[in-house]
Amino acid sequence: MLNKIILQGRCGSDPELRKTQNGADVATVNLAVDRDFKDKSTGKAATDWIPVIAWNSTAIFLSKYFSKGRMAVVEGRLQIRNWQDKNGNNRRSAEAIANSVYFGDSKRDADSQGGFKPAGRGVDVTPSDGHSDFDEIEENESELPF
Repeated sequence: MLNKIILQGRCGSDPELRKTQNGADVATVNLAVDRDFKDKSTGKAATDWIPVIAWNSTAIFLSKYFSKGRMAVVEGRLQIRNWQDKNGNNRRSAEAIANSVYFGDSKRDADSQGGFKPAGRGVDVTPSDGHSDFDEIEENESELPF
C-alpha cells in the first residue's frame, strides 16, 4: 500500500516548535495550497489550508528556516485522525506528516517578499563564528554543464 503526499504552498504563519513530554521536537504549520482550477464566477483559485506536522530534525529545520509567507514543498504522508470535541462530538481531521521539507522559493525571493525572518523567533540560525550555514552561489551561466 502507498500513502504519499507532496504539497507546495506558502506558510500561513511562522511554524510553531514544541517538545513532547518525551523530549521529541514537533513543529506545526498550516500550508496555503492553491487549487489548480479557478472558480468560473470569481476567476480566482480556491486555497486549501493544510495542517503540516514535522518531527525531530525535520521539525527543527522547518522552524529554523521557514516563516510566514515562505514557499515550502512538503513530502510525507496523509494522516486522518479521529477525535472528540469538548461537546463529545466525533470529529475527523486530515493532516500531512512531513518526512522532508524543501525550499519552494529562493532566499532572494523570500527576502524581497519579507518572508525569510528566522532570527528573533527563538531559534538562533547564525553559528557562533558569525558565518551562515549556507554559502551564496555565484550565478555564472558560462560554467553550466548544459
